[in-house]
This record gives sequence, structure tokens and C-alpha cells, in this order.
Amino acid sequence: MKIGIIGAGSIGLLFASYLSTFFPVIIYTRTKEQAKEINDYGVVRKNGSVQTRIKVKAQPIAAWMGKEELTIITVKQYQLSSITEKVKDLETPPESLLFLQNGMGHLKLIEKLPVNNLFVGSVEHGAYKESSYIVSHNGVGKTNVAVYKGDSTVLRELAEVVSPEFPLVVCKNYYEVLVNKLIVNAVINPLTSILQIKNGELIKNQFYLKALKNLFAEISYILNLENQEEYLRQIIEICKNTSDNRSSMLKDIEAKTRTEVDAILGFLLEEANDQGKEGRK
Repeated sequence: MKIGIIGAGSIGLLFASYLSTFFPVIIYTRTKEQAKEINDYGVVRKNGSVQTRIKVKAQPIAAWMGKEELTIITVKQYQLSSITEKVKDLETPPESLLFLQNGMGHLKLIEKLPVNNLFVGSVEHGAYKESSYIVSHNGVGKTNVAVYKGDSTVLRELAEVVSPEFPLVVCKNYYEVLVNKLIVNAVINPLTSILQIKNGELIKNQFYLKALKNLFAEISYILNLENQEEYLRQIIEICKNTSDNRSSMLKDIEAKTRTEVDAILGFLLEEANDQGKEGRK
């Protein structure tokens, strides 16, 4: 199975480094310069003190024609519109696309794409892009994927081959997959960004932990969550497992680049507005 990966940020590089062990992979980059560096040096993945150099083919995004059996889209949500327009303009639509974005706003962008198999997913790994071709795998987790439209055969073939080295779990309900990640992102990302702290500090400091619980209560109220204790336990567990990580939103702020706050919190604000809910007293 040939795999394309659109986006050569931390997640794109991470996926390319692992999946290239099993499949022919082409990673599509925003610039010709990054594609050249990946072609020259490969993708270097850091796992603690261990460095692994993996040969990966790279091309600029303009070269993508959707010919691979599966294309994984790892760009940030606010960059998706140009990708979805390109999909619509292709002479032959791609067979299968997997979208790995934070939030849930991208569902409106992908729902009418002329693609047989549309998949969505959430990534629990911690990754940091150190350069155009070097990625640090800081937190080992799994990728949860589900069918949004179409057939799950490609996803199951992928999961069977890459797990357990790079765990990929095929789930039944795409909404649950995205909501679970949305809750985590909506709590951890804004708080760590405002407080300028690593993830673990949210549960080590009693005042930060109180803020975490208050924000989670607001989110639970909007989403009408039934098993709140389990969701809260999951958030706290992720803070522990990624204690030394900076959230993606905090890293964006530190890099003075655009954040995904609209993608992460926009869905919740729309839900609250649709239900006529105001902030909890």
C-alpha cells in the first residue's frame, strides 16, 4: 500500500518516520526547500537518546495528485481549506483520506468531498519538530481512527501492519473519537498557553488543577457528558504521561505562529450557542 502524507510538521514527520518502515511513503511539504532537505537527509526521529534516520521521499504539495491508496492529512485545521479545494480540483479523486486535525470544525469542510473513503482520527503521541527533517517523539501514545464515510478496509490493513510498534486503533464511532480528543485539547491547550507551563504543571499545582477542573466542568456542561469522572481521569492521566511536554498551542505562541484556538474551542462555542447555554454560575 502506497501512502501519502500531507504536512511535514511534527505529526507528519512522526508518521512518515514510522510508516516508512512498512510502506512506500511520500511526504508532501509546503516548501520545495523542506522537500529537498528531507530527500537529502531523510527524517531523523529522536526517541530519548536514540536517533534513527529513515529514508523518506518528499515532494512539494503541488505535486500531490491523490494517487496513493491512502493519504493522511496532518496540516493544522486552519490550513485545511486549501487542501480540500485541491481535492475537489483533482481529475481523479483520491480513494481514501485520513484527517488528523484537532477540534471538530473540519467535519464541515470534508463532508462533501468526492472521496469514497473518508476517515478521521486523533493522535495521542507527543511530538516536537526540531528542524525541517528532525522530530522528537516525546510522548508515546496511540492514534485512534474511525470511518466518517465509506469502508474501513484500508484502515484495518494499516492498523494490522503498524501495530504494536506504532499503535493505531480502529474505532467504531468517529464522533466519540473526536469528542474525546476535543475535551482533552480544550482543557490542556488553553490553560497551558495562558499560564505558560508544561502539561504536568496543571496537576502538580493545586491552583492550576482547580482551574483545570473548573474548565472541564464548563465543557461537560456544554457537551452534556454523562461519565464525567472517566473523562476527567483521562485528562489527568494525559497530563501525567506528557508532563514534560509543551502543548501544541503553547508551542505556537512561543513560535509566534497562529494557534488552533478557533478549531479547538469554536465547536464548543457553537454548541453552547445552539443550546442557548451561558457560562455556569
